Amino acid sequence: MKKLLIILCVAMLSVGAVYAQEKPYTIVFYNLENLFDIYDDPETNDGEFTPDGVKQWNETKYQKKLSNMERVLFDIAKIQRDYPIVIGVSEIENRSVLEDLISQPSLRGANYRICHYDSPDARGVDVAFLYRADVFKLEGSDNIKLVVEELPNFRTRDFVTMWGTIEGEPFYFLVSHWPSRLGGKEASAFKREACARQIREIKDSLLAANPATKVVVMGDFNDDATDSSIVHTMGAKGKIKELQSGDFFNPYNQMLRAGLGTLAYQDAWNLFDNICVTENLVNAKEGELRLVKGEGMKYWGNIFSRPYMIQQEGQYKGYPLRTFVTNNFQNGFSDHFPVYIYISK
Repeated sequence: MKKLLIILCVAMLSVGAVYAQEKPYTIVFYNLENLFDIYDDPETNDGEFTPDGVKQWNETKYQKKLSNMERVLFDIAKIQRDYPIVIGVSEIENRSVLEDLISQPSLRGANYRICHYDSPDARGVDVAFLYRADVFKLEGSDNIKLVVEELPNFRTRDFVTMWGTIEGEPFYFLVSHWPSRLGGKEASAFKREACARQIREIKDSLLAANPATKVVVMGDFNDDATDSSIVHTMGAKGKIKELQSGDFFNPYNQMLRAGLGTLAYQDAWNLFDNICVTENLVNAKEGELRLVKGEGMKYWGNIFSRPYMIQQEGQYKGYPLRTFVTNNFQNGFSDHFPVYIYISK
C-alpha cells in the first residue's frame, strides 16, 4: 500500500510539472482545529492538550489527527491531480506540528516549505503557511502584530505574511485568525474591526508601492463574509461588477447568501473562512494569472467537504466532524471545512 501511495504522489507531481500551464493552481485555507503536540509549553495555556490534561491528548490521538489532516489536504490535491501551491492554516501550536504534517506519506511529494512565526496568543496557537517553493518563489516574510487601540495589552494571533512571485508575477499572501466572538458578537466586534482595518491599510500600502502586486488574504475571520467588518471596514465586495481598482473581492459573500457555510452553530451555518483577493487578480490583463472557477462550478470560491468529514448521527448530525466534543475524542477532522480558490492564465 505504501509503495502505491508513493507512486501516486510521484505521478501527481509529474503531471503538475508537465501541465502547469493547462490547469489552475490551488490556494487553500484550513482551520486545523487545535493541532497541538503532546508536550506542555510552560509559556502558554496548553495544558488540556497534554497526556495529563482533561483531553488526555497523547501520541496515538496526535497521530490520528495528523493522518486526518493529511487525508483532507491530499483529497483537495487530487481534484486537480496536483498539490496546492499555498496552504494557509490556523490553530496550530508551533512549527513542529507543521513539520510533522508535511512529513505525512501522501504530502511528502509536495516538498512543502513552512512560513511560521510564534505569536503571543495565550493558548499558544498560531497561523502559518505551507507553500511549494517550485511554484511560489519566496522573497520575504514577516509577522505583524494586531493593534487594538482599546486594548493595548491584548494577546492574540499575529498576521503572518509572505511575498514573492508566481510565474514572475508579484504576490503577497496574508493569513490571520481574527479574535473570537467570546462575550457576544456585538461586544467583541471592535476587535475584528481592528483586524479588518489593519488588513485594508496593509493592502492599500502594498498597492500604492506597486499596483501590480496581487494580494491574497485568507483566514478564519470569526465574522461572516457578509458582516460589516469584512464588507465595509476591510472593503471586500461580493460582486465582480462592483469592483474598482484596488478593491478586495470576496467570493464567499455570494456563497453565504446561497446558504453555504464552513462551520455550524446552533443549527445554522456560518462562513467565517474566507479567501479575498485584490481586483487585479480578478480583472487581470491578458496572459496574467487570474482568479478562475473550477470546472463546472457556479462560484469563484470553493468549500471542500466530504461525507467522512461530516458528523453522521447524534445531536450534531450534519455538522463538521470535529476532533473533540467537549473532552470526548471523536477522531474527527475539524469544526471548519477548508476553503480554496483557483488561479490560472
